[in-house]
Amino acid sequence: MVSPLNFLRFADDEFLYDTFPEGFLWGTATSAYQVEGAWNEDGKGEGNWDKFCHAGGKIKNNDTGDIACDSYHKYADDVTIAKSLGVYHYRFSLSWPRILPIGTKDVVNQAGIDYYNNLIDGLLAEGVQPMVTLYHWDTPQALEDIGGWRNPDLVQYFNDYARLCYTEFGDRVKLWITLNEPWVVAWQSYGLGTNAPGVYSPDVGAYLVGHHMIKAHAEAWHTYDEEFRATQKGRISITLDCSWQEPYSNKTEDVEAAERSMQFKLGWFANPIYVNGDYPQTMKDRVASKSQSEGRNESRLPEFTDDEKRRINGTHDFFGINHYTTDLVEDYPRGNEWPSWDYDRDIQTHVDPTWPLSGSAWLYEVPWGIRKLLVWIRDRYKNPEVIITENGVSDDAQHYGSLDDQQRIRFCNGYINSVLKAIRLDNCTVTGYTLWSLMDNFEWTDGYGSTFGLHRVDFSDPNRTRVPKASVEFFRKLIQDNGFPAPKAE
Repeated sequence: MVSPLNFLRFADDEFLYDTFPEGFLWGTATSAYQVEGAWNEDGKGEGNWDKFCHAGGKIKNNDTGDIACDSYHKYADDVTIAKSLGVYHYRFSLSWPRILPIGTKDVVNQAGIDYYNNLIDGLLAEGVQPMVTLYHWDTPQALEDIGGWRNPDLVQYFNDYARLCYTEFGDRVKLWITLNEPWVVAWQSYGLGTNAPGVYSPDVGAYLVGHHMIKAHAEAWHTYDEEFRATQKGRISITLDCSWQEPYSNKTEDVEAAERSMQFKLGWFANPIYVNGDYPQTMKDRVASKSQSEGRNESRLPEFTDDEKRRINGTHDFFGINHYTTDLVEDYPRGNEWPSWDYDRDIQTHVDPTWPLSGSAWLYEVPWGIRKLLVWIRDRYKNPEVIITENGVSDDAQHYGSLDDQQRIRFCNGYINSVLKAIRLDNCTVTGYTLWSLMDNFEWTDGYGSTFGLHRVDFSDPNRTRVPKASVEFFRKLIQDNGFPAPKAE
Protein backbone atom coordinates (compact mmCIF):
# COMPACT_ATOMS: atom_id res chain seq x y z
CA MET A 1 0.00 0.00 0.00
CA VAL A 2 1.33 3.42 -0.94
CA SER A 3 1.40 5.85 1.95
CA PRO A 4 -1.17 8.53 1.08
CA LEU A 5 1.25 11.44 0.90
CA ASN A 6 4.70 12.33 2.09
CA PHE A 7 5.56 15.56 3.78
CA LEU A 8 8.77 16.51 2.04
CA ARG A 9 7.53 19.71 0.47
CA PHE A 10 10.37 19.96 -2.04
CA ALA A 11 10.29 23.72 -1.52
CA ASP A 12 13.98 24.03 -0.73
CA ASP A 13 15.25 21.55 -3.30
CA GLU A 14 18.28 22.59 -5.29
CA PHE A 15 17.83 23.38 -8.96
CA LEU A 16 18.50 20.28 -11.09
CA TYR A 17 20.88 20.74 -14.00
CA ASP A 18 20.05 17.95 -16.45
CA THR A 19 18.26 17.42 -19.74
CA PHE A 20 14.98 15.76 -20.60
CA PRO A 21 14.92 12.34 -22.28
CA GLU A 22 15.68 12.29 -25.99
CA GLY A 23 12.52 12.80 -28.04
CA PHE A 24 10.72 14.72 -25.29
CA LEU A 25 7.69 16.50 -26.79
CA TRP A 26 7.69 20.28 -26.28
CA GLY A 27 4.56 22.18 -27.24
CA THR A 28 2.26 25.13 -26.71
CA ALA A 29 -1.52 25.39 -26.74
CA THR A 30 -4.75 27.32 -27.37
CA SER A 31 -8.42 26.38 -27.76
CA ALA A 32 -11.03 27.22 -30.39
CA TYR A 33 -13.39 29.58 -28.56
CA GLN A 34 -10.50 31.38 -26.87
CA VAL A 35 -8.72 32.36 -30.09
CA GLU A 36 -10.74 31.82 -33.28
CA GLY A 37 -13.38 34.55 -33.30
CA ALA A 38 -15.56 34.48 -36.45
CA TRP A 39 -18.35 33.31 -34.18
CA ASN A 40 -21.04 33.44 -36.86
CA GLU A 41 -19.05 33.32 -40.12
CA ASP A 42 -18.95 30.79 -42.95
CA GLY A 43 -21.73 28.56 -41.70
CA LYS A 44 -20.60 28.15 -38.08
CA GLY A 45 -23.46 27.37 -35.70
CA GLU A 46 -24.06 29.13 -32.40
CA GLY A 47 -22.15 27.62 -29.49
CA ASN A 48 -22.92 27.59 -25.78
CA TRP A 49 -20.22 30.17 -25.06
CA ASP A 50 -21.57 32.47 -27.79
CA LYS A 51 -24.97 32.49 -26.11
CA PHE A 52 -23.52 32.72 -22.59
CA CYS A 53 -21.31 35.71 -23.42
CA HIS A 54 -23.96 37.52 -25.46
CA ALA A 55 -26.43 37.30 -22.57
CA GLY A 56 -24.31 39.87 -20.71
CA GLY A 57 -23.36 40.05 -17.06
CA LYS A 58 -21.49 36.74 -17.06
CA ILE A 59 -18.00 37.78 -18.21
CA LYS A 60 -15.60 40.43 -16.91
CA ASN A 61 -16.19 43.68 -18.84
CA ASN A 62 -18.87 41.81 -20.81
CA ASP A 63 -16.09 40.54 -23.07
CA THR A 64 -16.92 37.91 -25.69
CA GLY A 65 -15.05 35.56 -28.00
CA ASP A 66 -16.72 37.07 -31.06
CA ILE A 67 -13.35 38.12 -32.49
CA ALA A 68 -10.84 37.00 -29.81
CA CYS A 69 -7.40 36.63 -31.47
CA ASP A 70 -9.12 36.35 -34.88
CA SER A 71 -7.31 33.08 -35.51
CA TYR A 72 -10.00 32.04 -37.99
CA HIS A 73 -8.52 34.66 -40.32
CA LYS A 74 -4.98 34.80 -38.89
CA TYR A 75 -4.16 31.12 -38.46
CA ALA A 76 -1.08 31.54 -40.66
CA ASP A 77 0.33 33.95 -38.05
CA ASP A 78 -0.29 31.31 -35.36
CA VAL A 79 1.63 28.74 -37.42
CA THR A 80 4.51 31.20 -37.84
CA ILE A 81 4.88 31.96 -34.14
CA ALA A 82 4.50 28.30 -33.15
CA LYS A 83 7.27 27.38 -35.57
CA SER A 84 9.48 30.19 -34.25
CA LEU A 85 9.39 28.60 -30.79
CA GLY A 86 10.81 25.35 -32.10
CA VAL A 87 8.00 23.27 -30.58
CA TYR A 88 7.29 19.69 -31.58
CA HIS A 89 3.52 20.13 -31.28
CA TYR A 90 0.83 22.80 -31.25
CA ARG A 91 -2.22 21.79 -29.26
CA PHE A 92 -5.45 23.39 -30.46
CA SER A 93 -9.11 22.38 -30.36
CA LEU A 94 -11.78 21.94 -32.97
CA SER A 95 -15.01 23.89 -32.62
CA TRP A 96 -17.86 21.38 -32.65
CA PRO A 97 -20.39 24.04 -33.80
CA ARG A 98 -18.03 25.20 -36.58
CA ILE A 99 -17.92 21.67 -38.01
CA LEU A 100 -21.47 20.53 -37.12
CA PRO A 101 -23.57 23.72 -36.78
CA ILE A 102 -26.54 21.99 -35.14
CA GLY A 103 -24.38 19.42 -33.36
CA THR A 104 -25.49 16.39 -35.36
CA LYS A 105 -24.06 14.82 -38.50
CA ASP A 106 -27.17 15.90 -40.43
CA VAL A 107 -25.52 19.23 -41.31
CA VAL A 108 -21.78 19.34 -42.01
CA ASN A 109 -20.11 22.73 -42.54
CA GLN A 110 -17.44 22.25 -45.21
CA ALA A 111 -15.99 25.71 -44.56
CA GLY A 112 -15.21 24.63 -40.99
CA ILE A 113 -13.49 21.48 -42.20
CA ASP A 114 -11.53 23.54 -44.73
CA TYR A 115 -10.34 25.89 -41.99
CA TYR A 116 -8.91 23.08 -39.87
CA ASN A 117 -7.37 21.41 -42.93
CA ASN A 118 -5.58 24.67 -43.70
CA LEU A 119 -4.33 24.96 -40.12
CA ILE A 120 -3.19 21.33 -39.95
CA ASP A 121 -1.48 21.48 -43.34
CA GLY A 122 0.14 24.80 -42.45
CA LEU A 123 1.58 23.37 -39.24
CA LEU A 124 2.90 20.22 -40.91
CA ALA A 125 4.50 22.26 -43.69
CA GLU A 126 6.53 24.02 -40.97
CA GLY A 127 7.41 20.82 -39.14
CA VAL A 128 4.96 21.29 -36.24
CA GLN A 129 2.75 18.35 -35.24
CA PRO A 130 -0.92 19.08 -34.55
CA MET A 131 -2.21 17.83 -31.19
CA VAL A 132 -5.96 18.09 -31.63
CA THR A 133 -8.58 18.34 -28.89
CA LEU A 134 -12.07 17.36 -30.04
CA TYR A 135 -13.88 19.20 -27.25
CA HIS A 136 -12.62 22.19 -25.28
CA TRP A 137 -15.93 23.29 -23.73
CA ASP A 138 -17.76 24.66 -26.79
CA THR A 139 -20.99 22.69 -27.27
CA PRO A 140 -23.32 23.46 -30.18
CA GLN A 141 -26.20 25.50 -28.74
CA ALA A 142 -28.70 23.26 -30.55
CA LEU A 143 -27.49 20.40 -28.33
CA GLU A 144 -27.44 22.63 -25.25
CA ASP A 145 -31.12 23.28 -25.97
CA ILE A 146 -31.89 19.58 -25.40
CA GLY A 147 -29.98 19.50 -22.10
CA GLY A 148 -26.37 19.54 -23.24
CA TRP A 149 -24.19 17.08 -21.33
CA ARG A 150 -27.09 16.30 -18.97
CA ASN A 151 -28.68 14.44 -21.89
CA PRO A 152 -27.36 10.88 -22.43
CA ASP A 153 -27.89 11.33 -26.18
CA LEU A 154 -24.76 13.49 -26.24
CA VAL A 155 -22.67 10.34 -25.93
CA GLN A 156 -23.79 9.29 -29.42
CA TYR A 157 -23.74 12.81 -30.88
CA PHE A 158 -20.16 13.27 -29.65
CA ASN A 159 -19.15 9.92 -31.13
CA ASP A 160 -20.60 10.92 -34.52
CA TYR A 161 -18.64 14.18 -34.35
CA ALA A 162 -15.44 12.36 -33.33
CA ARG A 163 -15.80 9.87 -36.20
CA LEU A 164 -16.18 12.71 -38.69
CA CYS A 165 -13.06 14.42 -37.33
CA TYR A 166 -10.99 11.22 -37.52
CA THR A 167 -12.21 10.73 -41.09
CA GLU A 168 -11.41 14.28 -42.20
CA PHE A 169 -8.17 14.96 -40.29
CA GLY A 170 -6.83 11.67 -38.94
CA ASP A 171 -4.56 10.92 -41.90
CA ARG A 172 -2.37 13.79 -40.63
CA VAL A 173 -3.22 14.08 -36.90
CA LYS A 174 -1.31 11.59 -34.73
CA LEU A 175 -2.13 13.00 -31.28
CA TRP A 176 -5.78 13.31 -30.25
CA ILE A 177 -7.47 14.46 -27.03
CA THR A 178 -11.15 13.55 -26.66
CA LEU A 179 -12.26 15.94 -23.90
CA ASN A 180 -10.46 18.79 -22.17
CA GLU A 181 -10.96 18.99 -18.40
CA PRO A 182 -14.34 17.31 -17.93
CA TRP A 183 -14.25 18.31 -14.25
CA VAL A 184 -14.52 21.97 -15.24
CA VAL A 185 -17.54 21.25 -17.44
CA ALA A 186 -19.24 19.06 -14.86
CA TRP A 187 -18.68 21.32 -11.86
CA GLN A 188 -18.34 24.87 -13.16
CA SER A 189 -20.76 24.62 -16.11
CA TYR A 190 -23.48 22.35 -14.70
CA GLY A 191 -22.78 22.38 -10.95
CA LEU A 192 -22.09 25.98 -10.00
CA GLY A 193 -23.25 27.41 -13.32
CA THR A 194 -20.41 29.95 -13.46
CA ASN A 195 -19.35 28.75 -16.95
CA ALA A 196 -21.49 28.25 -20.05
CA PRO A 197 -24.28 27.15 -20.18
CA GLY A 198 -24.74 28.42 -16.61
CA VAL A 199 -26.74 25.55 -15.11
CA TYR A 200 -26.91 25.45 -11.32
CA SER A 201 -27.23 21.84 -10.18
CA PRO A 202 -24.49 21.17 -7.60
CA ASP A 203 -26.13 18.10 -6.07
CA VAL A 204 -26.94 15.86 -9.05
CA GLY A 205 -26.25 17.77 -12.29
CA ALA A 206 -22.48 17.83 -11.96
CA TYR A 207 -22.28 14.07 -11.33
CA LEU A 208 -24.68 13.30 -14.19
CA VAL A 209 -22.64 15.39 -16.62
CA GLY A 210 -19.40 13.74 -15.50
CA HIS A 211 -21.02 10.34 -16.01
CA HIS A 212 -22.04 11.13 -19.58
CA MET A 213 -18.69 12.70 -20.43
CA ILE A 214 -16.79 9.60 -19.26
CA LYS A 215 -19.03 7.44 -21.47
CA ALA A 216 -18.61 9.85 -24.39
CA HIS A 217 -14.84 9.72 -24.05
CA ALA A 218 -14.88 5.93 -23.97
CA GLU A 219 -17.03 5.64 -27.10
CA ALA A 220 -14.87 8.12 -29.02
CA TRP A 221 -11.74 6.22 -27.95
CA HIS A 222 -13.19 2.87 -29.07
CA THR A 223 -14.28 4.33 -32.40
CA TYR A 224 -10.72 5.47 -33.06
CA ASP A 225 -9.26 2.21 -31.78
CA GLU A 226 -11.56 -0.04 -33.80
CA GLU A 227 -12.05 1.94 -37.01
CA PHE A 228 -9.02 4.21 -37.51
CA ARG A 229 -5.97 3.19 -35.50
CA ALA A 230 -4.76 0.48 -37.86
CA THR A 231 -4.58 2.84 -40.84
CA GLN A 232 -3.93 6.22 -39.17
CA LYS A 233 -1.53 4.99 -36.47
CA GLY A 234 -2.24 7.84 -34.07
CA ARG A 235 -2.75 7.96 -30.31
CA ILE A 236 -5.73 9.21 -28.35
CA SER A 237 -6.54 9.96 -24.70
CA ILE A 238 -8.33 12.43 -22.46
CA THR A 239 -6.97 15.53 -20.70
CA LEU A 240 -7.81 15.84 -16.99
CA ASP A 241 -6.98 18.77 -14.74
CA CYS A 242 -5.83 18.76 -11.14
CA SER A 243 -4.28 21.12 -8.67
CA TRP A 244 -2.00 19.33 -6.23
CA GLN A 245 -3.77 18.70 -2.91
CA GLU A 246 -1.23 19.08 -0.09
CA PRO A 247 -2.22 18.26 3.52
CA TYR A 248 -2.68 21.40 5.60
CA SER A 249 -0.88 19.69 8.48
CA ASN A 250 0.64 16.30 9.24
CA LYS A 251 -2.43 15.28 11.25
CA THR A 252 -3.85 11.97 10.01
CA GLU A 253 -7.21 13.61 9.29
CA ASP A 254 -5.63 16.18 6.96
CA VAL A 255 -3.46 13.58 5.21
CA GLU A 256 -6.57 11.50 4.55
CA ALA A 257 -8.52 14.60 3.47
CA ALA A 258 -5.86 15.50 0.91
CA GLU A 259 -5.95 12.00 -0.55
CA ARG A 260 -9.75 12.11 -0.59
CA SER A 261 -9.65 15.45 -2.36
CA MET A 262 -7.33 14.01 -5.03
CA GLN A 263 -9.73 11.12 -5.58
CA PHE A 264 -12.78 13.40 -5.79
CA LYS A 265 -11.04 15.67 -8.33
CA LEU A 266 -8.67 13.60 -10.46
CA GLY A 267 -9.91 10.15 -9.47
CA TRP A 268 -13.49 11.03 -10.44
CA PHE A 269 -12.43 10.67 -14.09
CA ALA A 270 -9.09 8.87 -13.90
CA ASN A 271 -10.26 5.90 -11.82
CA PRO A 272 -12.85 4.75 -14.39
CA ILE A 273 -10.46 5.19 -17.32
CA TYR A 274 -7.12 4.12 -15.82
CA VAL A 275 -8.03 1.71 -12.99
CA ASN A 276 -11.25 -0.30 -13.09
CA GLY A 277 -14.03 1.36 -15.08
CA ASP A 278 -15.64 2.76 -11.93
CA TYR A 279 -15.50 5.72 -9.57
CA PRO A 280 -13.09 5.75 -6.60
CA GLN A 281 -14.47 3.80 -3.65
CA THR A 282 -14.13 6.77 -1.28
CA MET A 283 -16.26 8.83 -3.64
CA LYS A 284 -18.94 6.14 -4.00
CA ASP A 285 -19.11 5.54 -0.24
CA ARG A 286 -19.21 9.18 0.78
CA VAL A 287 -21.80 10.34 -1.78
CA ALA A 288 -24.00 7.31 -1.07
CA SER A 289 -23.87 7.96 2.68
CA LYS A 290 -24.69 11.64 2.29
CA SER A 291 -27.48 10.92 -0.21
CA GLN A 292 -29.07 8.51 2.27
CA SER A 293 -28.84 10.99 5.13
CA GLU A 294 -30.50 13.58 2.86
CA GLY A 295 -33.48 11.22 2.55
CA ARG A 296 -32.79 10.09 -1.00
CA ASN A 297 -33.54 6.59 -2.23
CA GLU A 298 -30.38 6.36 -4.32
CA SER A 299 -26.95 7.94 -4.47
CA ARG A 300 -26.54 11.28 -6.22
CA LEU A 301 -23.53 9.68 -7.93
CA PRO A 302 -24.77 7.54 -10.85
CA GLU A 303 -23.66 3.93 -11.25
CA PHE A 304 -22.03 2.28 -14.23
CA THR A 305 -23.28 -1.14 -15.34
CA ASP A 306 -20.75 -3.97 -15.49
CA ASP A 307 -20.76 -3.70 -19.29
CA GLU A 308 -20.11 0.04 -19.09
CA LYS A 309 -17.22 -0.51 -16.66
CA ARG A 310 -15.60 -2.95 -19.08
CA ARG A 311 -16.19 -0.52 -21.95
CA ILE A 312 -14.64 2.44 -20.09
CA ASN A 313 -11.67 0.75 -18.42
CA GLY A 314 -8.44 1.13 -20.40
CA THR A 315 -9.62 3.76 -22.87
CA HIS A 316 -6.31 5.61 -22.97
CA ASP A 317 -3.00 5.70 -24.83
CA PHE A 318 -1.34 8.14 -22.40
CA PHE A 319 -2.32 10.31 -19.41
CA GLY A 320 -3.06 13.91 -20.40
CA ILE A 321 -2.81 16.30 -17.43
CA ASN A 322 -3.32 20.04 -17.04
CA HIS A 323 -1.81 21.53 -13.90
CA TYR A 324 -1.35 25.07 -12.61
CA THR A 325 -1.39 25.37 -8.83
CA THR A 326 -1.63 23.77 -5.36
CA ASP A 327 -4.14 23.81 -2.49
CA LEU A 328 -3.56 23.12 1.20
CA VAL A 329 -6.29 20.71 2.31
CA GLU A 330 -7.80 20.45 5.77
CA ASP A 331 -10.30 17.86 6.94
CA TYR A 332 -13.60 19.67 7.47
CA PRO A 333 -16.83 17.66 7.95
CA ARG A 334 -19.63 19.40 6.05
CA GLY A 335 -22.63 17.28 6.95
CA ASN A 336 -25.66 17.87 4.71
CA GLU A 337 -25.34 21.63 4.75
CA TRP A 338 -25.10 22.01 0.95
CA PRO A 339 -25.57 18.80 -1.09
CA SER A 340 -22.86 19.24 -3.72
CA TRP A 341 -19.66 17.80 -5.14
CA ASP A 342 -17.78 20.48 -3.20
CA TYR A 343 -19.19 19.63 0.22
CA ASP A 344 -19.27 15.90 -0.46
CA ARG A 345 -15.48 16.01 -0.09
CA ASP A 346 -15.64 17.21 3.55
CA ILE A 347 -12.62 19.45 3.17
CA GLN A 348 -11.58 23.07 3.38
CA THR A 349 -8.77 24.47 1.23
CA HIS A 350 -6.19 27.14 2.06
CA VAL A 351 -3.22 28.79 0.41
CA ASP A 352 0.14 29.68 1.86
CA PRO A 353 0.36 33.50 2.04
CA THR A 354 3.99 33.33 0.91
CA TRP A 355 3.08 31.79 -2.46
CA PRO A 356 3.36 34.33 -5.33
CA LEU A 357 -0.02 35.21 -6.85
CA SER A 358 -0.54 35.45 -10.60
CA GLY A 359 -3.05 37.55 -12.52
CA SER A 360 -5.76 34.98 -11.70
CA ALA A 361 -7.36 34.77 -8.27
CA TRP A 362 -7.08 30.95 -8.23
CA LEU A 363 -3.50 30.58 -9.45
CA TYR A 364 -0.60 30.65 -7.01
CA GLU A 365 2.95 29.78 -8.04
CA VAL A 366 3.92 26.51 -6.32
CA PRO A 367 6.46 24.74 -8.53
CA TRP A 368 6.94 21.70 -6.29
CA GLY A 369 3.24 20.84 -6.59
CA ILE A 370 3.60 19.52 -10.13
CA ARG A 371 6.30 17.09 -9.03
CA LYS A 372 4.15 15.73 -6.21
CA LEU A 373 1.20 15.41 -8.60
CA LEU A 374 3.30 13.43 -11.07
CA VAL A 375 4.52 11.12 -8.30
CA TRP A 376 0.91 10.61 -7.18
CA ILE A 377 -0.14 9.70 -10.73
CA ARG A 378 2.85 7.34 -10.92
CA ASP A 379 1.76 5.53 -7.77
CA ARG A 380 -2.00 5.43 -8.33
CA TYR A 381 -2.10 4.58 -12.04
CA LYS A 382 0.90 2.24 -12.51
CA ASN A 383 3.32 4.87 -13.80
CA PRO A 384 1.52 5.67 -17.07
CA GLU A 385 3.05 7.73 -19.84
CA VAL A 386 2.11 11.32 -18.94
CA ILE A 387 1.89 14.22 -21.36
CA ILE A 388 1.46 17.57 -19.64
CA THR A 389 -1.12 19.15 -21.95
CA GLU A 390 -1.27 22.52 -20.15
CA ASN A 391 0.83 24.41 -17.63
CA GLY A 392 1.37 28.15 -17.48
CA VAL A 393 0.63 31.38 -15.68
CA SER A 394 -1.23 34.66 -16.14
CA ASP A 395 0.75 37.90 -15.93
CA ASP A 396 0.58 39.34 -12.41
CA ALA A 397 -0.28 42.99 -11.73
CA GLN A 398 3.35 44.03 -12.07
CA HIS A 399 3.77 42.37 -15.49
CA TYR A 400 0.29 42.78 -16.99
CA GLY A 401 0.62 44.35 -20.43
CA SER A 402 4.42 44.18 -20.32
CA LEU A 403 6.61 42.34 -22.81
CA ASP A 404 9.26 41.76 -20.13
CA ASP A 405 7.37 38.89 -18.46
CA GLN A 406 10.02 37.84 -15.94
CA GLN A 407 7.34 36.35 -13.70
CA ARG A 408 6.37 33.84 -16.44
CA ILE A 409 10.03 32.96 -16.97
CA ARG A 410 10.43 32.33 -13.22
CA PHE A 411 7.23 30.27 -13.13
CA CYS A 412 8.21 28.11 -16.11
CA ASN A 413 11.76 27.69 -14.88
CA GLY A 414 10.50 26.38 -11.53
CA TYR A 415 7.69 24.19 -12.81
CA ILE A 416 9.60 22.68 -15.73
CA ASN A 417 12.56 21.95 -13.46
CA SER A 418 10.17 20.18 -11.09
CA VAL A 419 8.94 18.08 -14.02
CA LEU A 420 12.57 17.20 -14.77
CA LYS A 421 13.04 16.11 -11.15
CA ALA A 422 9.93 13.91 -11.41
CA ILE A 423 11.50 12.21 -14.42
CA ARG A 424 15.14 11.97 -13.31
CA LEU A 425 14.77 11.58 -9.54
CA ASP A 426 11.32 9.96 -9.15
CA ASN A 427 11.23 7.79 -12.29
CA CYS A 428 7.93 9.25 -13.51
CA THR A 429 7.21 8.53 -17.17
CA VAL A 430 6.61 12.04 -18.52
CA THR A 431 7.08 12.37 -22.28
CA GLY A 432 5.81 15.87 -23.09
CA TYR A 433 5.17 19.38 -21.79
CA THR A 434 2.75 21.91 -23.29
CA LEU A 435 2.91 25.56 -22.27
CA TRP A 436 -0.36 27.47 -21.98
CA SER A 437 -0.61 29.61 -24.01
CA LEU A 438 0.81 30.49 -27.40
CA MET A 439 -0.73 33.96 -27.03
CA ASP A 440 -2.99 36.06 -24.82
CA ASN A 441 -6.60 35.08 -25.47
CA PHE A 442 -10.16 35.04 -24.14
CA GLU A 443 -9.76 33.64 -20.64
CA TRP A 444 -13.36 32.48 -20.11
CA THR A 445 -15.13 34.41 -17.32
CA ASP A 446 -12.06 36.63 -16.86
CA GLY A 447 -12.49 37.82 -20.45
CA TYR A 448 -9.33 39.52 -21.67
CA GLY A 449 -8.31 40.49 -18.14
CA SER A 450 -6.04 37.46 -17.60
CA THR A 451 -3.14 37.07 -19.99
CA PHE A 452 -1.41 33.68 -20.22
CA GLY A 453 0.37 34.19 -23.53
CA LEU A 454 3.96 33.84 -24.66
CA HIS A 455 2.87 36.51 -27.15
CA ARG A 456 1.00 39.68 -26.28
CA VAL A 457 -2.15 40.45 -28.24
CA ASP A 458 -3.63 43.96 -28.23
CA PHE A 459 -7.37 43.31 -28.28
CA SER A 460 -8.10 46.96 -29.12
CA ASP A 461 -6.08 46.63 -32.35
CA PRO A 462 -8.12 45.26 -35.27
CA ASN A 463 -5.00 43.49 -36.55
CA ARG A 464 -4.62 41.50 -33.31
CA THR A 465 -0.85 41.51 -33.87
CA ARG A 466 1.04 38.83 -31.93
CA VAL A 467 4.09 40.37 -30.24
CA PRO A 468 6.64 38.10 -28.51
CA LYS A 469 7.22 38.55 -24.80
CA ALA A 470 10.60 37.86 -23.18
CA SER A 471 9.42 34.34 -22.32
CA VAL A 472 9.48 33.41 -26.02
CA GLU A 473 13.27 33.49 -26.09
CA PHE A 474 13.44 31.67 -22.74
CA PHE A 475 11.16 28.85 -23.96
CA ARG A 476 12.89 28.64 -27.35
CA LYS A 477 16.28 28.17 -25.69
CA LEU A 478 14.88 25.66 -23.20
CA ILE A 479 13.54 23.58 -26.10
CA GLN A 480 16.84 23.89 -27.99
CA ASP A 481 18.75 22.71 -24.91
CA ASN A 482 16.09 20.08 -24.14
CA GLY A 483 16.16 21.20 -20.52
CA PHE A 484 18.77 22.66 -18.22
CA PRO A 485 22.29 21.53 -19.13
CA ALA A 486 24.88 22.34 -16.47
CA PRO A 487 26.49 25.77 -16.98
CA LYS A 488 29.95 25.55 -18.50
CA ALA A 489 32.74 26.37 -16.09
CA GLU A 490 34.45 29.69 -16.78
